[in-house]
Amino acid sequence: MTDAPVYLESSALLSWLLGEPDGDVARRILDGASAVLISRLTLVEAARGLLRAEHENRISAAARHTLTGMLAAAAAGWFRLGVADAICDRAERPFPIEPVRTLDALHLASALTALEAYPDLAVLTFDDRVMNNARSLGLSVLPPAAGSSRAT
Repeated sequence: MTDAPVYLESSALLSWLLGEPDGDVARRILDGASAVLISRLTLVEAARGLLRAEHENRISAAARHTLTGMLAAAAAGWFRLGVADAICDRAERPFPIEPVRTLDALHLASALTALEAYPDLAVLTFDDRVMNNARSLGLSVLPPAAGSSRAT
């Protein structure tokens, strides 16, 4: 689907891990990406999302264990961005479409930081707030027709 580098936001990652309808789209985009970048925060959100899914009986403990292993294997080849001072400083400032939740602001700031090293970076998200702000900031968004009105 793309050979560009991709910033993977939590909503798309969890959609793939939990086998949601958009998950196959996310997986195909990740498979075709020249590089996958994530925030360290994304891994925390994914772990918490899997725990939440288990607690809500959407997946079993065994499934959570399997999915955690799948995530670790995939993430081993991804570039991780720490939650550095520069990212936090940018997240504290206004975004084009407010209000923006804290975690979303950190994702947007992380993607802007990654854009400095990867000028053709695209943001893979299924979260409308992240998607709309990313577009307003001039970032490419995947999938191209994204718009599931979902928030993580």
